[in-house]
Amino acid sequence: MKFKNSIAFVITAVTVLSGTAQKAVTIQSKTLVGDNIVMFVPTGFDKNKTPSLILENEPVVKGTMPSSWTLVPEISFENNKASARLSLNGEISLYGGGEVTGPLLRNGQSIKLWNTDTGAYSVEGGKRLYQSHPWVMGVRKDGTSFGVLFDTSWKAELHTNSDAIIFNTEGALFRIFIIDRASPQEVLKGLAELTGTMKMPARWTLGYHQCRFSYDSETRVKEIADTFRAKKLPCDVIWMDIDYMDGYKVFTFDKKRFPNPTKLNSYLHDKGFKAVYMIDPGVKADTTYSVYQSGSKNDVWVKRSNGKEYQGQVWPGYCAFPDYSMPRTREWWAGLYKNFLATGIDGVWNDVNEPAVFESDIPESERLGTMPSDNVHRGGGNLPEGPHLLYHNAYGRLMVEASYNGITAANPNKRPFLLTRSNLLGGHRYAATWTGDNYASWEHLKLSVPMSITLGLSGQPFNGPDIGGFLGNTSGELWANWISFGVFMPFARGHACAGTNNKEPWAYGPEIEVSSRIALERRYRLLPYLYTSFYKSSTTGLPVMAPVFFADTKDARLRAEEQVFLVGENLLVIPAFAKNPNLPAGIWEKFSLIDGDLEDKYQATIKVKGGSILPLGNVIQNTNENSFDTLTLLVCLDKDGKAAGQLYIDGYDGLEYKKGDYGLLNFVAQTKGKKVIIKLKDKSGKRDSSKEINKINARVLINGKEYNATGTLKDGVTVSLI
Repeated sequence: MKFKNSIAFVITAVTVLSGTAQKAVTIQSKTLVGDNIVMFVPTGFDKNKTPSLILENEPVVKGTMPSSWTLVPEISFENNKASARLSLNGEISLYGGGEVTGPLLRNGQSIKLWNTDTGAYSVEGGKRLYQSHPWVMGVRKDGTSFGVLFDTSWKAELHTNSDAIIFNTEGALFRIFIIDRASPQEVLKGLAELTGTMKMPARWTLGYHQCRFSYDSETRVKEIADTFRAKKLPCDVIWMDIDYMDGYKVFTFDKKRFPNPTKLNSYLHDKGFKAVYMIDPGVKADTTYSVYQSGSKNDVWVKRSNGKEYQGQVWPGYCAFPDYSMPRTREWWAGLYKNFLATGIDGVWNDVNEPAVFESDIPESERLGTMPSDNVHRGGGNLPEGPHLLYHNAYGRLMVEASYNGITAANPNKRPFLLTRSNLLGGHRYAATWTGDNYASWEHLKLSVPMSITLGLSGQPFNGPDIGGFLGNTSGELWANWISFGVFMPFARGHACAGTNNKEPWAYGPEIEVSSRIALERRYRLLPYLYTSFYKSSTTGLPVMAPVFFADTKDARLRAEEQVFLVGENLLVIPAFAKNPNLPAGIWEKFSLIDGDLEDKYQATIKVKGGSILPLGNVIQNTNENSFDTLTLLVCLDKDGKAAGQLYIDGYDGLEYKKGDYGLLNFVAQTKGKKVIIKLKDKSGKRDSSKEINKINARVLINGKEYNATGTLKDGVTVSLI
């Protein structure tokens, strides 16, 4: 297939990249590795200098680049630094870059790819964050799209200028993959073909999560859990930050404050909660500490350039850092999780894994908040030995791979849940993410929307911000506004820093508690649709939370809209803070999920797209409860009086779905005279859905009016419009 091409490329003897003269490098091969996906390999490329830590598998060459293909990059190399440039012509909207601050539309923006601990996004004005996604997507005026993946983890800068996409690294030559397809959605599917898709998460991970740095004793943790249940505020997960540890040593428990983690986790499980605990990469350099002892015995630590063990100061004091580039280190690290998870821990949180280093034995002028760039990672298997300059951006990515493998081995029949602060493009295969240590401000509240959308457009669908803001004190008004739309984001967690005010849903008085309950109940009613959207994302690579221009990729009004967002394809979320947003044309019906939600001033407005059917569940307190005693089908007809939608169900936490134990139900609606007939068109999978769905309640929305009827899965529902 060939699409309208509005980009011109010229290879010259000397290419100007950000004002620096570079020597042009010829392209050794231009090969087709997928449907309209071309791989460019520069002359002199050496995978032992730039291994791929992004791709899921080595691409299979399927032919040569089509003769009509014109998206050919310029590649340059000088002073051991490789660069690439794509010259742009015409009206092109640029997106991507992964975890970024600033606008959704990335034209005229620059970022640095060097994963950094950046509280309140304060380092270099927010140009350098916790993750690296060397990826840009362009959308042309006619809606056709292209994507550019720079397959490297070397320290880099990405410039998305009006006339060119420029990618400058501080390392060796790298491969470039360019996807050119009919729509941005198809381009993102192409990205998933290269980097893989998110694994289907357990349903409990889609519930609401509550966290603080730190709930500092098991007594406080129980109090938080009991209050959620007493106040009937839906919640699925309580998180344990570093204060559960003995002196901040990973894989340990404080004997006074958390004397019996097995008993605590059992207490939480009995009340319908899951428990997630933090594990950092830094291992305290203490010869009496078993983890440090075993790591030293297995020779797993990152080395300095002089061959000595590197140590840097983090929470426990001076620490050694696992060299995850070595297979034996990843295997050793994975093995540490068995006994840890045996206490009943359900999920793991890998934090400060940029890696952050608070202090180090290097001069003040050279400190970058991490280990020295010339530290040595010894590699092994398919990874070469290389400096930290190469492996820094992949450190968190390699850590979560090892953690994922350990969690999977410890609980082989359950879906692992892992959250990470640092990652590299492709690391979504192992871990969800959040947008780091944001601030309790209206600026960061509004910024959280384009940040999460951009992560979804960069291959990381399971993401979200710290609701309410991590740093600083949060007012009741700010909290209520944030949670009202935060509950519709893929990952929904309230979090707070030590020393700030309490940030639980009840902490701001009765009025805000009521608004928080409405918001949380809205998320839980929407779980069937949200879970189905995650299923689609896990199979296609499409984002769960998408920009509104996905509703009409040719509508120029929508290209820069960053206040509102889509959940899946058919749900539009308009946060209360949004001022005069550009909304997609066509039929979008406003609706209520919970009694009183349309009257609550803090709640986001939600609309369903014409032609769609949204599956809704019961109001439940946690995902152990049955959502489907009554399945509600919310029907919004298109201009032809038709609608369609899907519901995906499975065992929710196990792996049986991989063997066919799931149900994918396709519902359709058709107007016949003054009636709307809603029925199950077909289903796939072996799961007997009728055992979970006792009856169906249908709600049909037409021109602001609602019509209702009940029926069964077998017989369908007939709704009278009279």
